[in-house]
Amino acid sequence: MINTWIGNLGHFFVIVAFVSAMMAAYGYIKVTLMQGVSLEGAGILSWKRFSRSFFLLHGVAILGVVASLFYIIYNHLFEYHYAWNHSSRNLPVQYMISCFWEGQEGSFLLWIFWQAVLGLILIRTNRFWEGSVMSIFALVQAFLVSMILGVVIFGLKIGSNPFILLRDALGNVPVFQPGSSVYDPYFVPEDGTGLNPILQNYWMVIHPPTLFLGFATTLIPFAYCLAGLWQKKYSEWIRPALPWALFSGAVLGLGILMGGYWAYETLNFGGYWNWDPVENAIYVPWLVLVAAIHTMIVHKNKNSALKTAMVLVISTFVLILYSTFLVRSGILGNASVHSFTDLGLSGQLLLYLSAFTMLAIGLAAWRWREIPTSEKELSTYSREFWIFIGATVLCLAGFQVIMTTSIPVFNSISESLGYVSNLALPVDPVAHYTKFQLWAGVLVALLSGTGQFFWWKKMDKESLYQALYLPVVIALLSSAAIIYFYQIRNWKFIVLLTVGVYSVVANSTILGSLLRKNTYKLAGGSVAHIGVAMMLLGMMFSSGYSRVISKNNSGLLYSKEFDDEQNANNILLWLNQPIKMNEYLVSYTGDYIEAAGFPHYISKKSLIALEDPFRVVAKEAIRYKQKTYFKAGDTLKIYPENTYYRVEYRDPKGRTFELFPRAQVNPKMGLIASPDIRHQWGRDLYTHVSSIPDPEQEKEWSDTQEFKVQKKDTFFLNDYVAILEEVSPLPPEELAQFTSDGGLGIKAQLKVFGRDRFYSMEPKFLIRDNMVAPVPDVSDELGLKITLMHVDPESEEFTFGVNTTQKDYIIMKALEKPMINLLWMGTIVLMMGFGLAIFRRYGEFQKMRNRGVE
Repeated sequence: MINTWIGNLGHFFVIVAFVSAMMAAYGYIKVTLMQGVSLEGAGILSWKRFSRSFFLLHGVAILGVVASLFYIIYNHLFEYHYAWNHSSRNLPVQYMISCFWEGQEGSFLLWIFWQAVLGLILIRTNRFWEGSVMSIFALVQAFLVSMILGVVIFGLKIGSNPFILLRDALGNVPVFQPGSSVYDPYFVPEDGTGLNPILQNYWMVIHPPTLFLGFATTLIPFAYCLAGLWQKKYSEWIRPALPWALFSGAVLGLGILMGGYWAYETLNFGGYWNWDPVENAIYVPWLVLVAAIHTMIVHKNKNSALKTAMVLVISTFVLILYSTFLVRSGILGNASVHSFTDLGLSGQLLLYLSAFTMLAIGLAAWRWREIPTSEKELSTYSREFWIFIGATVLCLAGFQVIMTTSIPVFNSISESLGYVSNLALPVDPVAHYTKFQLWAGVLVALLSGTGQFFWWKKMDKESLYQALYLPVVIALLSSAAIIYFYQIRNWKFIVLLTVGVYSVVANSTILGSLLRKNTYKLAGGSVAHIGVAMMLLGMMFSSGYSRVISKNNSGLLYSKEFDDEQNANNILLWLNQPIKMNEYLVSYTGDYIEAAGFPHYISKKSLIALEDPFRVVAKEAIRYKQKTYFKAGDTLKIYPENTYYRVEYRDPKGRTFELFPRAQVNPKMGLIASPDIRHQWGRDLYTHVSSIPDPEQEKEWSDTQEFKVQKKDTFFLNDYVAILEEVSPLPPEELAQFTSDGGLGIKAQLKVFGRDRFYSMEPKFLIRDNMVAPVPDVSDELGLKITLMHVDPESEEFTFGVNTTQKDYIIMKALEKPMINLLWMGTIVLMMGFGLAIFRRYGEFQKMRNRGVE
């Protein structure tokens, strides 16, 4: 029987969450409308209690939905389409968590969960703003929950139900069709289809929750902004919204950078950013949000740029909704490897986007003339001028990216109007975006370095010269030394390097001054700008001066599927046959696999396969760092989807290290390769597998050659020389690996001389119930299979059958990524800067609250 109660319970929680969000929104709208009449009257307090109760119920219901869906995944209830489509029985627990948000419904639910948590926090930390802010919050929650509502009203589908049964989702499959010979409405598959292999990474456990928390936090400044417009508190909303805007910028930025590191560590394109449309759709709102933060700070300090701040805050949230539409409507089609397929939600997503865009634009237009503006003309020596220029640069950079990313949308609109659009996404997106974004990076570095001097001191021409003289001289001298040492010749990179170093020096000067005055709380901006400059420098070096060291000098064409560049930039490694690669001597030394309860990788040669693909028996004791984890004969649970190829590197000084690039042959996606990376201070060595023999294709063995030999005889096996060293009875523990009901067995010990060392091979010969059962020994390094076919006790002759095949190999690419640690260190410094700014701004907000001002 199938389990329906948990799905029904989960769907009930979804309905409760939707209804309670709507009721909370209604109640908070009443609170806001009554607020001008009586702040502490009985009516308003009653409606507040009403609204809070329903929002709390909403939060509890969301927890119920989350718990129900995870229960289905964790307990392998494959009668549910979501569990069957995204998980399998043998996934580790951490990857079951990733299964939760692999699908559209789960990722929406993650977003809804974070917004429910944030809403409850806002209720606890607001007095004046609770009604108006939470009205917006609850309405957005209702729209989001509708995306997983999964109901049909008057023939109109609203949302996609994550608790739909497999038989309802796949009703056209014969087993679920009445009248079919195999009809079984209670059929439950033994296993699910599993998690996308590229998501089987620990970064995919923490990256999506961080990113969706960033999505959720953008709602808070948006809600404050609309609340300010609604209640005619045009300037007052800035103070409570600013700490949240900073928090949103930090979390969303961290989520984006986590995604970049996941791509660097998991995907095999050799980088961390590929200008994929989905990457762009998240990057652009973050740029606009950072611009919004700067204008909010300007208004808070100088009462200017209020309209600009409002426009940018609204634009940030609208762009988040637009990116959601791009990713989840299916409109990107094949333009992105990240986009979801259309679940029939594109119309609903468009309504969601349109509703809040029109609400925000309409409210802003209604109040536009009443919004105060500064009549003071901006001076080129004012900090407001430099911040405005910086915000403009960020917005223009985002505009260039979003316009190109939106080409599929433009084409779709043209087609719906009966026109044929000739627009196409760039063939080389990296080159297309870089030619614009590089100069945006130059301007950001220049402005973030210079603007800090205007922020802390009133400037004129003379004082500006005095402030900039020393940082400029230090930056020029430092840049010249770096250019000479690294032999940088590209003039664009020279410009980016110079302004990047200048930004670090200039902001470090300001930071030093603040630390000397013991005003470190004010240092958030300078610290964050240092982080941005470090990231720009890390991007320049690691992308512009990445070097392929796996050059093909053999003259061989490895594969017809390789283009000229791939063939030139990969090397062929035969198993245990060292080859010179740049300054290294590299060897492919075997295939390894992961096992439950073992902290490293285990050689496949140490394991005996069983009928169950997820279970093996240890041939020998398996140790790691002098600790024994499994004894010979122990049964291990393994994860066979991925194979790790051990590559040993030996440098000119004789020092060795090993890397384990991963590959999986997926029936739907072909070869999925993930790199392994050796991290060093000045560079990373990035290694990934480009091609392997097809594991599904059986090896083609040559015809059997027979050799009759006696002990100590020498004989020739193609290119190799072999000696029969000894023939001995099988010990009981070895015999038990092949039979459990007695019998006899012997093994031959052969020494085979390869090119540079000898190999031991031990074919076995079993006798059980008067039946002979030879057990051949296979050497992947030599491409040999040796079978002990016959034993003549009288003449003491042993007959061996020998077959040959192609030796095991991998085709591998290796790159050096110089100074990439500057990028990751810059990320940490940027987050520290955001943290200092959040701490400062929230402290200011708390002080004003304590004085009765919100």
